[in-house]
Amino acid sequence: MIYMDNNATTRVDPQVVDAMLPWFSEHYGNAASRHHAFGRKAEAAVEEAREQVARLIAAGPREIVFTSGATESNNLALKGACAMNRTRGDHIITAVTEHHAVLDPVRRLQRQGFQATFLPVDRFGLVSPEQVEEAITERTILVSLMAANNEVGTLHPIRAIGEVCKRRGVLFHTDAVQAVGKVPLDAEEMGIDLLSLSGHKMYGPKGIGALYVRRRSPTVRLEPMLDGGGHERGLRSGTLNVPGIVGLGKACELCQAEREAEATRLTNLRERLRQGIEALPGVSLNGHPEERLPGNLNLSISWVRGEALLMGLRGVAVSSGSACTSANPEPSYVLRALGVDDELGQASLRFGLGRFNTAEEVEQVTDEVVRVVRRLREMSPDYQMHQAVIAQRR
Repeated sequence: MIYMDNNATTRVDPQVVDAMLPWFSEHYGNAASRHHAFGRKAEAAVEEAREQVARLIAAGPREIVFTSGATESNNLALKGACAMNRTRGDHIITAVTEHHAVLDPVRRLQRQGFQATFLPVDRFGLVSPEQVEEAITERTILVSLMAANNEVGTLHPIRAIGEVCKRRGVLFHTDAVQAVGKVPLDAEEMGIDLLSLSGHKMYGPKGIGALYVRRRSPTVRLEPMLDGGGHERGLRSGTLNVPGIVGLGKACELCQAEREAEATRLTNLRERLRQGIEALPGVSLNGHPEERLPGNLNLSISWVRGEALLMGLRGVAVSSGSACTSANPEPSYVLRALGVDDELGQASLRFGLGRFNTAEEVEQVTDEVVRVVRRLREMSPDYQMHQAVIAQRR
């Protein structure tokens, strides 16, 4: 089985596992128990990890709040910022292609009386800085736009959008789950006020994430969602997951050391895979051809059915452009937003290449996809009709 679904989750790097193991059974203190050596050792490990996370996004360690993952980070950023700034305004701006971990909190805020603008995207999945500027009103308190799309890999112009938000005095949050560790991110230079990240998207463990919260220019204040022991400066109460935090820190350290070389390698593998599959007729790329994640490849394949395609690729773990695996025949809302018609949307595949994929695997997957598509097309009335039309034109 070849795993190419790294946008969904990643294998934990063995070096991350090695870093975590002692914190389960040897150094098991509570990081809040500063009155004895067990607790102080755990606290020191947490603070080292905080610095590792901060360095990856060019932030300060005191600006990092540990959470259970990106969904919690997004909820804390959106709900916390809106609750704290409600006297200033009641308007939020986001995009139609955001992950549900942003869209659903925004819809809940709407039910609580907030107004929301869901910006459309162009055919590549991009939101422009001009769209953001036009949407901002005197009641806008927050803009939330993802750094990279989880389905089609498109990279938003985060720096330019951050400049717009800074100039208009609006907080800027980015769900950077897919981008952190894969493309350069500088919270200060890009004008980001709140940034969500998750360990399991970057070869770290599941169940751990972080939220960057800017401390100055401006000082961002959030209303906590959890009340309790006042952990994480009162923003996220709950006993800290020390092994997970250590693993997240190590994952960030590895990503920082390897990011540039890994981006080049994955881009080359992605393009080799794309060119091999595009040798078939009727294959189209979804997302931006250049401004995209190094390892993301989303293709629509005409004259085949997505469910049959996935079933045919038994030896390859990839994602479909439709929700057929959950008995939902609807195509992806992201692909629909890009203008991809429903038939093509249901016949789309997302390949997520990652750290442990090889050139040999790319060749095997290319051959397998081509073989399965050709076999399915032989049984497709639509494809036979297409071939007949081409023959008549000749």
